[in-house]
Amino acid sequence: MVGLGGSVKAAGLGDGRSQQPPKRPNFVFFLVDDLGWRDLGCFGSTFYETPNVDRLAAQGMRFTSAYAACPVCSPTRASIVTGKYPARLQTTDYFGAPQPEAVQKRGAPGRPLLPAPYRDRLPLEEVTVAETLKEHDYATFFAGKWHLGPEGFWPEDQGFDINKGGTAQGGPYGGKKYFSPYGNPRLSDGPAGEHLPDRLASETCKFIESSKGRPFLAYLAFYSVHVPLMAREDLKAKYEAKARQVKHEGPAWGTEGERQVRLVQDHAVYAGMVEAMDQAVGKVLDALDRLDLMRDTVVFFMSDNGGLSTSEGHPTCNRPLRGGKGWLYEGGIREPMIVRRPGVVQAGSVCDEPVISTDFYPTMLEMAGLPLKPQQHLDGRSMVPLLKQQGKPEPRAFYWHYPHYGNQGGSPGGAIRSGDYKLIEFYETSRVELYNLRADLGEQHDLAAEMPEKAAELRQMLHQWRKKVGAVMPTPNPNRKQ
Repeated sequence: MVGLGGSVKAAGLGDGRSQQPPKRPNFVFFLVDDLGWRDLGCFGSTFYETPNVDRLAAQGMRFTSAYAACPVCSPTRASIVTGKYPARLQTTDYFGAPQPEAVQKRGAPGRPLLPAPYRDRLPLEEVTVAETLKEHDYATFFAGKWHLGPEGFWPEDQGFDINKGGTAQGGPYGGKKYFSPYGNPRLSDGPAGEHLPDRLASETCKFIESSKGRPFLAYLAFYSVHVPLMAREDLKAKYEAKARQVKHEGPAWGTEGERQVRLVQDHAVYAGMVEAMDQAVGKVLDALDRLDLMRDTVVFFMSDNGGLSTSEGHPTCNRPLRGGKGWLYEGGIREPMIVRRPGVVQAGSVCDEPVISTDFYPTMLEMAGLPLKPQQHLDGRSMVPLLKQQGKPEPRAFYWHYPHYGNQGGSPGGAIRSGDYKLIEFYETSRVELYNLRADLGEQHDLAAEMPEKAAELRQMLHQWRKKVGAVMPTPNPNRKQ
């Protein structure tokens, strides 16, 4: 990669020679729920229309190998704000999933394993990125989906000054769901019919305007595009008409394990949800422009897990990636990610180096010129050198631990990526699959039998990592009928 040649001071990092500390950047973080890797125009979709996120990508850096730390939501959300792997936190499933004792009580006669127990709240002793920034005079704001524990563990208890809509819920399940009245204890109802993504964007804009002159963190974690599948009528009609004009080559459906998997993007309601999210992003970006804050603000865009393709309406397709939400294949963990930082990040640049959701915490601290907290973000690495295109980073491995049966058809397993190779271990049978992602992004050619030494090497690394972080494993199901 070619360096950009920008000054250290312009990056907000400080070089120790200036008498006045550099101005700390603002941060706007967009987290979309269940958005797939190919669900944006700038990531290859030809059906969904996302002009505002595409504009963000054109002004920043697009990451093509960005990973969520888990194939479901709560664990990844915890990894972002703590900088730690879910396995280390023992927050390995979506909060609200049945614990093993509940599964055992129901009998679960057909499954060989009971899922591992997990923490169903983000521990208060964790020092979140919001708490760290707040310690250094940042105004902090959260809007949207939290899903990191019951009341007492909500955003206002984890470093955010303002909480607009963040509760224990994993979706907009109260009131009229995506439309007002919302029935949300942390978001007052708007006019009848008000649309939730637009309202969350408006609240974010209001906070940004009120915080001008002080560094801020505005974290907009959309409920979109999570089920229930609901779109504005105008957008639904638009995409119904568009879908009638689309002609697909090949089948519309395939199979993944015992599940059907969608192989095309033509779901009109889902497309309307994606576009409404995009419009909300545009509203916030326009506010930054209007307030002359664009150059002083770092914008992050990310999804919390892969697109929903094997369950709950099967609304999207992640091809060429295999699988989707709830699976350890790339479709479940590889995410669309963008970072914009004018003057530091080259407009329209692309980074193919793998990164993961634990990396945001140290990245924000370094950008703000604040001391890193390696005892907290143990599993993250600053992306600043990648953003400034300062050459290839030191190699590292990436790990996943999902000791649960997902609602989307996945089974308990773990995974490791090291270089181009990725190994998945299935805990029910101890079977492994090995893929070369550079040659086989769709994970169609299992190399485990052809490359037993590489498979053994990666399996050993995965086991050593699980031991190091204290990963909790599933146990045999005593109620299984043989």
